Amino acid sequence: MKKLKLLFLVIAMVMTLSLFGCGEPQSSDNPNPKPEPTPEVLPDPEPGTETVYIEHNGRTVEAEVFRPNSSKFSVVIFSHGYNGYRDDFKSSANFLMENGIGAITFTFCGSGARDTSGFATTDMTLVTEKEDLLAVMDYAKALKWFDGNLFLCGGSQGGMVSAMAGEERMNDIRGMALLFPGFCIPTDWNAWYPDDDKIPVTIPWWGVDLGRNFVLSLRDIDIYANMASFTKPVLLMHGTNDNIVPLSYSQRASETYPNAELVIYQGEGHGFSPATMTRVNDKLLDFIDNTLLNKEI
Repeated sequence: MKKLKLLFLVIAMVMTLSLFGCGEPQSSDNPNPKPEPTPEVLPDPEPGTETVYIEHNGRTVEAEVFRPNSSKFSVVIFSHGYNGYRDDFKSSANFLMENGIGAITFTFCGSGARDTSGFATTDMTLVTEKEDLLAVMDYAKALKWFDGNLFLCGGSQGGMVSAMAGEERMNDIRGMALLFPGFCIPTDWNAWYPDDDKIPVTIPWWGVDLGRNFVLSLRDIDIYANMASFTKPVLLMHGTNDNIVPLSYSQRASETYPNAELVIYQGEGHGFSPATMTRVNDKLLDFIDNTLLNKEI
């Protein structure tokens, strides 16, 4: 009988302890803890090209991304010239992609007949084009396969805009390559229209109708003013027979940028021949490789 009473006492104690939560400890914050999720493994980007649309400031930039067969890579952003189009640098972008360097080509909003953004050419200025380029730079920096090394490359007016954007965001880029950059644009237009009141509302120019703000926005732009403060590597390429942007503008830039090289192509004008573009692409690749290795240009 004593053994039976002892057994009942033990059973009662166990039941009492279980009622008051003694036994297996559980978290009061999460009574049913779930296993930690497995981190998502992002796939490598598919090599090739892709058209993307980048929205900013109420307008949309049409761009093409060139991805090499690599999980991480540097990116070069190409900026076309006046009345140009994203395909103007397509061969250069393909060349870099084949050599392991990513690229983005794009069309400036309001740049001309081939632009599909709907932004009026009469509203386009160097400032709006700079904003377009800055938006493309932000897009490139957010790509999951971007390795942190960003370069700018522009021709003619696109070279001028690249220099403006590079000056504003020097810490975002590793270097710039500028082909016959349009550093003469402010000087020329300010000389043609020195009086604000006499600037037409619409200015037909080389197949594009510009607005008077195109000229007014150039009044305070002096691309040489802060060149000495731009310490990243700069590669300038210019022809001796350029009758749109004289070679002297790139010569002055090469003497003003602290870390610049000027490559002069004999007999070339404003726009290089296919044979010279092959040499330009090779030089551009060497410039990128040497900059990434922290070598001199």
